[in-house]
Amino acid sequence: MKKLLIAGGSHADNPMVLAAKGLGYHVTTSGNRTDDLAHRHSDAFVPCDYSVPDEVLGVARQIGADAICASCNDFSALSSAYAAKELGLPGHDIPEVAEVIHHKDKWRVFAQEEGIGGPAAVGCGNLKEVKMAVERLRAPFMVKPVDLTGGKGIQRVESEQEALRAAEAAFSISKAKRIVVEEFITGTRHGFTCMLRSGKVVFHFVDDEIYHLSPYLVSAASSSSSCPEAAVENLIVQSEKIAGSLRLVDGIFHVQFILQPSGEPVIIEICRRGPGDLYVELVRHAAGVPYAEWIVRAACGLALGEISEMPVRRSVTRHCLMADRPGFFEGFDFDSAVEQRIIDKMVWAREGERVVDPATHKFGIVFVDHGNPERAREEGPILQKLLRAKIR
Repeated sequence: MKKLLIAGGSHADNPMVLAAKGLGYHVTTSGNRTDDLAHRHSDAFVPCDYSVPDEVLGVARQIGADAICASCNDFSALSSAYAAKELGLPGHDIPEVAEVIHHKDKWRVFAQEEGIGGPAAVGCGNLKEVKMAVERLRAPFMVKPVDLTGGKGIQRVESEQEALRAAEAAFSISKAKRIVVEEFITGTRHGFTCMLRSGKVVFHFVDDEIYHLSPYLVSAASSSSSCPEAAVENLIVQSEKIAGSLRLVDGIFHVQFILQPSGEPVIIEICRRGPGDLYVELVRHAAGVPYAEWIVRAACGLALGEISEMPVRRSVTRHCLMADRPGFFEGFDFDSAVEQRIIDKMVWAREGERVVDPATHKFGIVFVDHGNPERAREEGPILQKLLRAKIR
């Protein structure tokens, strides 16, 4: 039996674990949290810090891995690319390309050189460079660590002094100790995910993003998307241009973008690993495709010959159950009509658990079938009220 290392094991990785086992692999999960949910379904768990490339390489060698699949984390994607190159395994871009994809400052330089739409931005390694960046750019500014996701360390600021304070905070949590300062872009926020085969988009899916307390942490995503077809076609063209310029291997290519009032999409973030919080299951429920299996197949170097475009067939929201204030969790108060349309869920909350930061604390994930796009756009943004977590 062939052996696959998934460099992680969070709840978001569970679909990939199950898909890999369905493909006949002996699956080892990893990471530094022994109680992560996906470990319950893997064949083995070997701990490591997957943000350290040599640790992932060490585990892959230890188990005799025939393939490596990144978890739903950028650090894992970078470490997996490194380990795959060292071991001569397929399914991953070379590490230098992986860094362009997953480090915001390197991505901004590449995008500007290649004419890929994006905000004006400057990468910075110290406060002097931040001051110079602010003098070059137009306020308001976004300050971001180059190597963190989920809204961590991101701040919108209006002045040089605010930018310097935000930069200090961002530098302190960035593993690379680098940040990017960029101009703020106005518009609605969305996700675009696709599968690349020989540099061409052979399947794509678009969502509308929804936010809870944090303006930078996606709490829900809905499909069918409200994006016009012209914007989607623009993203397909840009994705194929990026794939050609960077010589991307077959597999997932995921984009977060802002749709400007003009209708022009502006790419904000990209990655080449499974999106978090069971996004792959949103694609499965809405479009009826085995997205997790496709991701695993590509990471293992298996053929993607059967993949083709599939229209969205259900209006579904993937919704993270969250609190609206700190306190202690006492259960849920679900609207009965919405609860009847929950088609899938993963809930790990325990009564009495403490909520310190309601902007990031999650109790689980549910998938709501709205029945039609109109109701999805009405219900999606208010699901936190309709599927309420009770806090005392």
